[in-house]
Amino acid sequence: MSGIIAVYSLVIAVLIADDLDPSKTYSLFSRNRGVLHLASGLTVGLTGIAAGYCIGIVGDAGVRAFLDQPKVYTGMVLILIFAEVLGLYG
Repeated sequence: MSGIIAVYSLVIAVLIADDLDPSKTYSLFSRNRGVLHLASGLTVGLTGIAAGYCIGIVGDAGVRAFLDQPKVYTGMVLILIFAEVLGLYG
């Protein structure tokens, strides 16, 4: 499930790279646009880290609980989905 989070970062990287035009001089690339690209990259990256950390913690606890009581499988999957949504909203 956590492999999808890397795709979100890849999409942002492609959008930023598409905005850069090598035929233009770098003087046309404003400071505001650079800060915007930095902020968007940091936002997606940090939410991806938070989602991955949450998936790891919930997955570990969920597998241990599943060994004791198999009825918690559906709840574990739902919580993992909610954890991955952190990366989606970033």
